[in-house]
Amino acid sequence: MTRGSSAAVTVARGHDGVFGYLVSVPPEDLPPVRARDLEAAWDASREAALRDTWDVPRLFRFRRAGDHDTELALADPDACCWAGAVDRTLGLATTYGISVCLRLLALVDLLASAAWASPWFALRRDGAAIHPSLLSAAASLPLTEQGRLDEKTLRRRVSAAPPGRTGPRTLAGVSA
Repeated sequence: MTRGSSAAVTVARGHDGVFGYLVSVPPEDLPPVRARDLEAAWDASREAALRDTWDVPRLFRFRRAGDHDTELALADPDACCWAGAVDRTLGLATTYGISVCLRLLALVDLLASAAWASPWFALRRDGAAIHPSLLSAAASLPLTEQGRLDEKTLRRRVSAAPPGRTGPRTLAGVSA
């Protein structure tokens, strides 16, 4: 088993290759991130998927006051690929890197399930374009106790910036 750590994150890798992260704060206390880092994580994840660079599962335990820690397991092949790409790009041995990773996964989940968000993004074969207000909100809003984005709060934040005003931000080399 290999180990590593930062002040707030302890990382261990089991003999089976699975990474485990003990995080000293709950998901809702993870820091906001820079939109450009979320964008870089998106790009790195897309490139990893295109290269078939799959990765191992990752287990997170977020400490809370009392005895009810939050546990999160990433075992889906796509989520493992994306988390591995974030680890190689920004690192997951810090609360910042974990925050970027969870925000990326939450944003992907939102784009797949929230019909209201469709005016703020476009998915194409060669990449995606996301409106700056959606990317900025995903980067800055607090995460929920489960490590997700609060959809109602996110929707309120982006509805203040109509999608047609500035056009979507280019991601993964796709021009809007």
